[in-house]
Amino acid sequence: MLQWQDWQTAPAALLDALDSGLHAANLAAAPLDEVQALVCSVHDAAGRLLGGALGRSWGQCAELQQLWVCAEQRRQGLGSALLMRFEALAARRGCTQVYLETFSFQAPGLYLRHGYREVSALRGFPQGIVKYLLQRPLDPA
Repeated sequence: MLQWQDWQTAPAALLDALDSGLHAANLAAAPLDEVQALVCSVHDAAGRLLGGALGRSWGQCAELQQLWVCAEQRRQGLGSALLMRFEALAARRGCTQVYLETFSFQAPGLYLRHGYREVSALRGFPQGIVKYLLQRPLDPA
């Protein structure tokens, strides 16, 4: 007989078991051991982190998972520079495209200015917020 449980806050052991189970199933189906981290960052002369781009590459695809610039450095070109550096690193690895997800309150305009195109838009979040899936082909390295 099946026993169902619903959780407001799931125990850590349950979350770990779900992650482990999915990871094992995914490894059996695809060569996920080939996924490689792809990260770049920028610091000031004192070594303080000003921003960074975090993602991964797998085959010919690169996924930008996070791009962050500290508040006082925003709107000065640092986000664009990080994005272009991330793309260049991906192209050197043989990636032919970059994709990412971003919310409407984040920086979709930045990506669109750099040639990304909207693949999908998911609506239904509070305050009219939209989640976008964006993609851009890369020039060969």
